[in-house]
Amino acid sequence: MSVDGADEAGWDVDPEDETQAVVETVGRQLKLWREAAGLRPAEFGAAIGYGENLIYKIERGARIPRPEFLDKADEVLGAAGKIAAMKKDVEQARYPKKVRDLAKLEAEAVELGAYGNHNVHGLLQTEEYARALYDVRRPALTEDDLERHVAARMARQRIFDRRPLTTLTFVQEEVTLRRPIGGRMVLRRQLERILEIGQLRHVEIQVMPTELEDHAGMSGEVQLLKLKDGSSMGYSEAQLTSRVVSQPKEVQVLELRYGIIRSQALTPRESLAFIEKLRGET
Repeated sequence: MSVDGADEAGWDVDPEDETQAVVETVGRQLKLWREAAGLRPAEFGAAIGYGENLIYKIERGARIPRPEFLDKADEVLGAAGKIAAMKKDVEQARYPKKVRDLAKLEAEAVELGAYGNHNVHGLLQTEEYARALYDVRRPALTEDDLERHVAARMARQRIFDRRPLTTLTFVQEEVTLRRPIGGRMVLRRQLERILEIGQLRHVEIQVMPTELEDHAGMSGEVQLLKLKDGSSMGYSEAQLTSRVVSQPKEVQVLELRYGIIRSQALTPRESLAFIEKLRGET
């Protein structure tokens, strides 16, 4: 990697983010290790393949170091794994705050239900589909922000492997399974991924046909989470805004709508057959 491309080794920090203190602490530790090794920022940067300016930014907590940066720093500074171990400390800080907030809710969920009407739900997306989706966002994201969002979305998919199992249900609008985000082959692999997930015993995927006349989901997407303590919450995202719904009366409305949406959609078995047919046409 060229020194000129050094800023690729980190993400910008939101000064109002609660993870700022963690990032600053990691930066101070890196500086102490560098100084103990008798290296100036420029020398340290050259040794690990990054620019002097980035070293300053990371050490003062203005940039979040990527995992590979910490690995190289650990090796060059002879930290015997102590610097590399800080990857865990900055992992959550890598992701946008609203994604971390949603991931925290999902981590507490014993049940999750979601209806998607404009694209494949994030938990079902392949990495290349997610990247294509963020790539068409306007205004355009920087390369760093795009990678940051994709990494965060992929990290949330750990929910499929969590123990005890989380019961997951999805209803996808038919159009979301036909729109070729990223191109035909990206869509085909996305459909294959949905079929694969749909085989899991704790997951049910349904399709809402476009031709349906009576549709309870016309007010937009719905996401519901039942938490370990027995409480239920909703989550909604629209243009420029995202919101956690916690008022019982509002959650009740979302639960009612989602229940009707599921009853109107194709059954899980019919849905997987429908998606298999779409894959064959793509």
